[in-house]
Amino acid sequence: MEIGSDTLAIGILVWNLITFLVMGVDKRKAVKGRRRISESSLLAFAFILGGPGILTGMIVFRHKTKKALFLILVPLALITNALTVVGLISRI
Repeated sequence: MEIGSDTLAIGILVWNLITFLVMGVDKRKAVKGRRRISESSLLAFAFILGGPGILTGMIVFRHKTKKALFLILVPLALITNALTVVGLISRI
C-alpha cells in the first residue's frame, strides 16, 4: 500500500496538532501542580515528526522556553523533521 503526499501531509498535520495540544496539557498540569508529561516524551514527540507542534506549543503556552535542552533539541528536531519529510516525499 502506497501512501500519497496528501495522506502524508494530513497525517503530519494531525500529529502536530496532537503534539501542540500535549504541550498545552503539560503546561496546564504544571500550573495545577499535577503529574506531568516527561521531558523525554515531549522531546521524542518532537523528533517523531512533531517538531512544529512542540515548538508552536512552547511559544503559545510559554512552556519549556527557558529549558536549554528544549532550546537546543527542538530546533534540531525541526531540521530532522524537514529532512525526513523531504526523504519521504522523494520516495512517493
